[in-house]
Amino acid sequence: MSVQVTSVKGDFVARISGVDLGGPLDQRIFDNIEAAFEAHGVAIFPDQNITDDQQIAFSKRFGDLEPSVRRHRERSVSNPYISDISNIGPDGNLLPENAEAMSYNRGNQLWHSDSSFKRTPSKASLLSAREVPPDAGETEFCDMRAAWDALAPYMQARLDGLVAEHSLAYSRASMGYDAGETFFDIEKAEVPPVPQTLARISPVNGRKSLYVGSHAAYIRDMDRGEGRALLDELLAHAANDKFVYVHKWSVGDLVMWDNRCVNHRGRPWDSQRYRRVMRRTTVAGDAPTV
Repeated sequence: MSVQVTSVKGDFVARISGVDLGGPLDQRIFDNIEAAFEAHGVAIFPDQNITDDQQIAFSKRFGDLEPSVRRHRERSVSNPYISDISNIGPDGNLLPENAEAMSYNRGNQLWHSDSSFKRTPSKASLLSAREVPPDAGETEFCDMRAAWDALAPYMQARLDGLVAEHSLAYSRASMGYDAGETFFDIEKAEVPPVPQTLARISPVNGRKSLYVGSHAAYIRDMDRGEGRALLDELLAHAANDKFVYVHKWSVGDLVMWDNRCVNHRGRPWDSQRYRRVMRRTTVAGDAPTV
């Protein structure tokens, strides 16, 4: 087995081929994969027709896994470490547009970093395409390192040391989901609002990243209106096409990204006509940002 790493978008996105993630990987092969992931921010592994158990086994090579916030609900998957990102219900049929799970998942269409609403935010996510629509339903990725580098020095100085409050309930409410009424008590207890710094430094290479997304509700010690305006300005800045890679999915793709320096969002598709089944595993982070 020989790993081939091909740059797709500069030092941001790499395509990694020549490996079978469903089988055992010796340490040398894994070290090459990990190095490519750390050097970029997004790693694409094509033609990986893996099972949930195989995805979990590969993901665990990068660290402990986070359980899904929605593991307490009836879902199409039973393993608590698999997040079901799909429009398919437990009965195997398309979910109606007004289903609770569909309303919740619409929040994934906002720019965000997975689990920034947790005190210790996640390190990485791995998303496996099991079924994809014939068009639309892409995932967009934003290089938050490049977005930081492009900020004017005065803005970088202004942001250093600022802390935002992140909340899953806030981001879901912005898409019409009433978390106060719909979240289970155990879910509310697991994901209270938490502080996160607006700038992060990679523990691997020392690069600084902008750390904002849809879960960021306001900036601490700043007027709410002023802070909200600043967050919106930063999100708009980061969404510039020059920082963004758009991934059009094929069945068998597995895409891994670094939540410490990458934002992403899913794009809509005709969910009442076409099935889209994605399985995500999430690698836990090491420490709080604040």
